[in-house]
Amino acid sequence: MPRRYRPARRSVAPDPKFNSTTLSRFINRIMWSGKKSTAQGVVYDAFDLIEQRTKKNPLEVFEEALKNATPQIEVKPRRVGGATYQVPVEIRAERKMALAQRWLITNARKRGGKSMAEKLAGELMDAANNQGATIRKRDETHKMAEANRAFAHYRW
Repeated sequence: MPRRYRPARRSVAPDPKFNSTTLSRFINRIMWSGKKSTAQGVVYDAFDLIEQRTKKNPLEVFEEALKNATPQIEVKPRRVGGATYQVPVEIRAERKMALAQRWLITNARKRGGKSMAEKLAGELMDAANNQGATIRKRDETHKMAEANRAFAHYRW
């Protein structure tokens, strides 16, 4: 990994159905082995299920779920004089979004259900309602940062 040069962020084309770059990034994260059409099918099927069950715009439910799952602070290990402290730090915007999306996908995959579309729809609806495994993970991260607030002066 380069020390000084930081590669430029690549722009992602918006998805064809909802014209959203955030959704396009989410689809790319779901994708396995380069099968983008399969990943798109899973996400769009999940959106259809969300629309049937909640009678709301699925893109709004998705954005609400992402907003609720997004962590604000996390802990990073910092070595000071032979001891390693968990120092709470604020998270950059790109990392916040990446963590929220990763947690949503991971917890959807772990979830019980018939198809990935059903699992994803359930996880997104739970996160939009501030419940479920993803929200628990975010709260756990915040609690850890709160518990280690005494080491905040080691921030660099």
